[in-house]
Amino acid sequence: MQVPKYDIYIHPMDLKELKSDIWIDEPVPASFKTGKKRYEIDIAYRGSHIRKFKKKSYHVTFYKPKTFGNANEIHLNAEYKDPSLIRNKISLDFFTDIGTLSPASHHVQISINGKYEGIYLQLESVDDNFLKKRSLPKGAIFYAIDDDANFSLMSPIDKSTKKQLDSGYERKCGNVNDSFHLANFIFELNTTPRNEYERIISNHLNVEKYLRWLAGVVCTQNYDGFVHNYALYRNEETNLFEVIPWDYDATWGRDIHGEMMEYDYVRMEGFNTLTARLLDIPNFRKMYSTILASILENQFTTDFMAPKIELLHNLLRPCVLQDPYIQHKIDRFDSEPEFIFQFIKDRNRFLLEKLSSFI
Repeated sequence: MQVPKYDIYIHPMDLKELKSDIWIDEPVPASFKTGKKRYEIDIAYRGSHIRKFKKKSYHVTFYKPKTFGNANEIHLNAEYKDPSLIRNKISLDFFTDIGTLSPASHHVQISINGKYEGIYLQLESVDDNFLKKRSLPKGAIFYAIDDDANFSLMSPIDKSTKKQLDSGYERKCGNVNDSFHLANFIFELNTTPRNEYERIISNHLNVEKYLRWLAGVVCTQNYDGFVHNYALYRNEETNLFEVIPWDYDATWGRDIHGEMMEYDYVRMEGFNTLTARLLDIPNFRKMYSTILASILENQFTTDFMAPKIELLHNLLRPCVLQDPYIQHKIDRFDSEPEFIFQFIKDRNRFLLEKLSSFI
């Protein structure tokens, strides 16, 4: 098994323009080559705070030909603050393992204008192609782009009532009617009386899938995962929303700065309004308890995760030794698998203790 290599060529004037302002989303044209195949692309920086890092992350759109591996666009993440380079991938794979829709990902090597830029994680875009690859019904997709995507009527940003109920979301697929359905969902989940909540919310949300997603966020301990770092998919056949995870590098015992996050930092019940209201309903509370207990026994264990982690670590190690941004941190890279294993043991034990008195 080898890590694929991508060669990207950007005209020096376009590269200068790209570097002139890291906060501009406007892409520049470039050429993309892998193996014997060449593509014409647009490339731009991606992310928010990660744009400040020495090793940049990129958003790539293909336009000649228009698809690459059945995708119109890909995301190339530097994973610069994750010393293991694998937290995002093992998190997204973990969500798939526990029955939640989740983007595919794999590591690649990048060079730009002949300069080796090191290891990146290629992330699948959550769009129409995401649905087609999984033979899922068409539907609207919304990206949660800031903390206003907190499933509340109130904005945590300025502590005021939201002027638009779909604030905090960017519509990736769908139309204006779909935005209306999202706004109505936000309204209903906040205003429905408790005695009607189980019936009403089940008309808007795939509750079982949501609770699986919640369990995934709680196990991986993504502190930001409750109010952003996700997408919403509204299945056209069921008319129900599902949650899809996104950006999970600050997990498995590390925060967004790559520093240690204690295993008990995030509570078992999560943090957003929708979760609080769901867990206030006895049937949903029992469903969540059953789901989480099963995951703690079967997937969120060192027996299940260790082979995956060790395989990725061994695959990436030769590339890390060449990566100009992190090659001097090889000792820390080598210590990360054991760090993650210890986190799983501690977090599993913590959650089991909380679960024992949950119902």
